[in-house]
Parts: sequence; C-alpha cells; structure tokens
Amino acid sequence: MTLVESMNPRTGEPAGAGVSETPPAELNSTLSLAKSAAKRFATESLSGRIALLRAIAKKLDDRADELIPLADSETGLGKARLTSEIARTTGQLRHFAEVIEEGSFLEATIDTPAPNGKPVPRPDLRRQLEPLGPVLVYAASNFPFAFSIAGGDTASALAAGCPVVVKAHEGHPELSRRTGEIISSVVADQNLPAGVFTVIFGQSAGRDAVVDQRIRAAGFTGSTTGGRALFDLATGRVDPIPFYGELGSINPTVVTRAATRARGSDIATEFVNSFTMGTGQFCTKPGLLFLPVGHNLESALAEAVSAVPAAPMLNNRIAESYAQISAEISAHPSVRSLISPRLHTEPGAWGVPSLFVTSAENFTEAADRLAEECFGPSSLIVEYASTHELINALQSIEGSLTATIHGEQSDVQAMAPVLDVLRPRAGRLIWNGWPTGVAVSWAMQHGGPWPSSTNPLHTSVGATAVRRWMRPVTYQAFPHDLLPEALQDGNPLGIPRRVDGAMRR
Repeated sequence: MTLVESMNPRTGEPAGAGVSETPPAELNSTLSLAKSAAKRFATESLSGRIALLRAIAKKLDDRADELIPLADSETGLGKARLTSEIARTTGQLRHFAEVIEEGSFLEATIDTPAPNGKPVPRPDLRRQLEPLGPVLVYAASNFPFAFSIAGGDTASALAAGCPVVVKAHEGHPELSRRTGEIISSVVADQNLPAGVFTVIFGQSAGRDAVVDQRIRAAGFTGSTTGGRALFDLATGRVDPIPFYGELGSINPTVVTRAATRARGSDIATEFVNSFTMGTGQFCTKPGLLFLPVGHNLESALAEAVSAVPAAPMLNNRIAESYAQISAEISAHPSVRSLISPRLHTEPGAWGVPSLFVTSAENFTEAADRLAEECFGPSSLIVEYASTHELINALQSIEGSLTATIHGEQSDVQAMAPVLDVLRPRAGRLIWNGWPTGVAVSWAMQHGGPWPSSTNPLHTSVGATAVRRWMRPVTYQAFPHDLLPEALQDGNPLGIPRRVDGAMRR
C-alpha cells in the first residue's frame, strides 16, 4: 500500500505514519457519491447552505486546539501563524454564508414580456446562476487551512451548491485527513448526502479525478508546472471543464524617488518583512523591488535582511528548489548579492533570506531568467535611472496577482504611465501598501493574467469566487410553478434582482 507522507521541516524526519493513497476503486466510489449528491445539494435551500457553512466554521473553531498542533507538526509554520490562519479559514466560511444570505450571487434577472417590442417582440425571460455540479479542489501546501481542505475553493463551491472532492496535499496528510473527517461529520449532522464533501489522497487519484466526467470544474493553488499539467488535462477532455488555477506570481513593487526620500527607511523595513513573511512562501510575496538609482537604502536593506533568521520551509523539495533558484540568480553575471550568503547547518528544510541587485537595463535583457518566481525568502532589487528604463523593465514582466506603487502625492501624474503598464499585468493594484495579506471581502480580486492564474476573469478569494462554480441559465416563458424561487413573481427569497434593467429587492 502506498502512503502519503510529509516531512517535519525542523527535523527532516517523517511527520506522521502516513495516509494511504486513494485506490482506483475507492476513487470511483467517491466520484459516484459526489455525482449522486449533486442534484440534491443543488436544490438545497439557501438557508440550508448557510447553516452548513456556519456549522463547519464552528466545528473547526471548536477543534482548533487539536488541529493547530497537528498542522505545525507537518508544516513547521508555528502556532501563531496557524492560529491566525485557522481564524481566517473559519471567517472565510462565514463570509460565504453572508454572501448566500445577501442573495445577489445568483444574479437573478427578469425581463418581463414586451409583445410590442422593437425590432421584435420580447418573451418573458428569467435568468439566474446555477451550480455546475461536483467540483475538484486541489489543496495547497503553503496554507494548510485557508487554501486546503476547508479553504476558499471548498467554501465557495459549497456556497454555490456544488459537491466538493478535495485532493489533499502531500505536505500535510494527517491534518487533511482529520479536517476532512470534521467536515464530513458536519455534512452528516446537516442531513446532507455524504457525497457533498469528500477527500482523496495521492497524485494518481488527483490526475484521474480531473479527467473523470463526473467532475464538472476544478480549482488549484500551487506551482506553475503542476497547475499547467492539470489545466491541460482538464481542458483536453472530450468534455472540457473550467480549471481555475492560481499559479506563479512575481508581484512587482515600484518605489518612486520622492517616496524613497520621504520614507525610504520604513519602506526598506516593510519590504523585507513582506518578502520574508512565512519564509517567503506566500503567492503574494513581492519578488521584485524597483528602486531609483541612488536610493541609498542598501545599508538599511542589508541590515533588515540580516536580522531575519533562517526559518522552516514546508518540505525538503521546496527548500531544495529555493536554494537552486537562489543560486542561479546569484550566479547571473548581471546580479550581485546585497548580503553575503549565510549557511544554516541545522537538519531539516530551512530557508535563509537572500536579496539580490541588478540594473533595469540588465533586468530587461534577462527577464526570462530574472523574473522567474522564487518560492522562498528572497527578492530582487532592480535599479532604474529613468521612468523610461522603469517602463521598459516592467513591460518585460508576465502577469502577476498584484502590482504595487509606493509614491507621494507629487508622483501621481508621473506614475500614470507606469500604472498603464502595470494594470494589464495584475489582478490587484496597490498604492503605498504591501501585497502580502489578502482580505476576504466583496471587492477582493485574487487572480491575474497568466502565469499567475489560468483565468484572469475570476478570483479565488472574496465574494465573487462563488461565480466560478456556477453557470447562467435562462428560463423563457416558463410556467410560474416550474421556475426557481429566485425567479418567481413576488421575490419569495427577498433577494436583490434586476427587473427590466433596474435593481430591485
């Protein structure tokens, strides 16, 4: 029997006894359960979905004292970080319950008949979003709660009315198993079919599931290579399905000369805190910092980086990849290290912060190598001599989840052309802030052009994440009793609806 194991980053030893990979027969049974649950769950009342999400959030909060040590044993992320993350996870579940309660996520739209309409008469048309069916979610390594078994993809798919099959990440199998058991118990307590939520283990099961016709959409958070391979499988099916992948992101940050003069020391400290946060294992880590030539911040930056100790990384594979990419950047002829490399001899998977410097001209010429995402606590400073140099360098960058400008009021007009370059390259644009830290809210966009995601039209965080798992359906001239409640006369659900072009409630 094949086991899925994680490594304790502090010791380099296996974190637990291991969890069995899901064999083909069990996967087939799991997918059949999800398919059989789809119709029942799609017609579950909105109040029922709300109750499910809130009950899962409460149960996870109640089990936090059990789950946090288990997560730490498998990831080494520490109690403080994991305590915050589980709170974010349960808050996310409650947020989606509020999204359902508010009701506009259904996009209920009614055009009443216009028999004398020009150029042609218009029949009665009523449109809403409806669940796609079973959703496959690939859990992430770097957020064992918020982007994993009970994470945002799971929460938003359940909110949409879709059964969820989660492919657990190999980095925290025991935590995945236990979290899955907790959620499944809540599903049973709510008298819902078991197929509403299930967990599978192993890469083979993950590959087989995405090409199975019972799966109708998939969500992924992870590497560009892994995500692209799964995307190709999902879209290469005889019946292609939506695949929403959050992949690699470099997250460029631009600092103006005026901002450097006004608050350079603060920017240096905040930048180092941001790119080393979570041992640099955040998808929103600022991997590029554009500074004006003559910024005089090297000492402050070097001091701040030197003060950050080595910290555990999620596993040996990630630590080895980080060390390799960092070494390649350091060896590039146009790059110099801002601080001397530090060795860390303690056993296990550790990340030692590093910071590199190059010129905008050299970066532009070698962007194919220097703009590669480095998953870990490192970043590259790019020094520009003019706005022209800055814009040329930014134009060589591919899509990112975020792009940031640090500037003063006097920079507003001068930064307009820079913003014009950044806008088509990022899903979230930030002024005088840092990209690490993604609010779960109605207005959040967490997604961007390739390679940051496979679909820049959608978000994996925030209220509109629900939209990924639903499709629009129009009912033309249907008898009232056959219409979904959201489209019936009198608005029995009391939700916001667009009627003849105007929003009403």
